[in-house]
Amino acid sequence: MVEYSSRILDRVFGALADPTRRRILAQLTKGEECVTDLAKPHAMSLAAVSKHLIVLEKAGLVKRRRDGRVHSLTLEAKPMREAQAWLDRYRKFWEGNLDQFEKYLDDLQTKESKHDHDKK
Repeated sequence: MVEYSSRILDRVFGALADPTRRRILAQLTKGEECVTDLAKPHAMSLAAVSKHLIVLEKAGLVKRRRDGRVHSLTLEAKPMREAQAWLDRYRKFWEGNLDQFEKYLDDLQTKESKHDHDKK
């Protein structure tokens, strides 16, 4: 069984919990962007966007590159893959439980149909 760092997962899911940060990540799927370009579509100050970027960096979801005064960011896939692997582990669990529940409901429906048929 794969073990996941709770601290890393906490940071990744915490970063993903905010809609602004998810929009920033979506912007970065198109490629590297500088901080000012990332800030343009958001109705907030550059300082506020920078705070969101710091959260994304601490979660390992983005990587910053400095070229003089220009700060550019790129998307980092590894933490997202680890979060997806963690989710997949529980998806398998829930799918198994849902399959069992579906079978139970089918059995119950069959018994009720038989019972209704026997009453006639």
